[in-house]
Amino acid sequence: MVRIGLVAHDDKKDDLCRWAEHHRDKLALHELWGTGTTGSRIMAATGLEVTLLKSGPLGGDQQLGAMICEGRLDVLIFFIDPLSAQPHDVDVKALTRLATLYDVPLANNKSTADAVLAAV
Repeated sequence: MVRIGLVAHDDKKDDLCRWAEHHRDKLALHELWGTGTTGSRIMAATGLEVTLLKSGPLGGDQQLGAMICEGRLDVLIFFIDPLSAQPHDVDVKALTRLATLYDVPLANNKSTADAVLAAV
């Protein structure tokens, strides 16, 4: 069982929910963690159990980062919106930096998420 973090910017939440619906059976085999809004939407769309953290701007991104530092997260699926400024951009950069630093597979879009999920 792999521990997977799920988060998406507002304009990418629908994309992540569709991706999770498509991969529901495989995701059901793993332990899922999500920021508040993203995780709630994934649960509603798929029926999967997702352990909810705070909303991203309220500390959820940092909670996922702490999990990475503590070795409690194996994969991060983070659908980033590259065309919109994010008010909590510092948190987003910190989270992606930690995933890189701790060598945690990080998927920022559907194609990469497909490849990462196929590998676990």
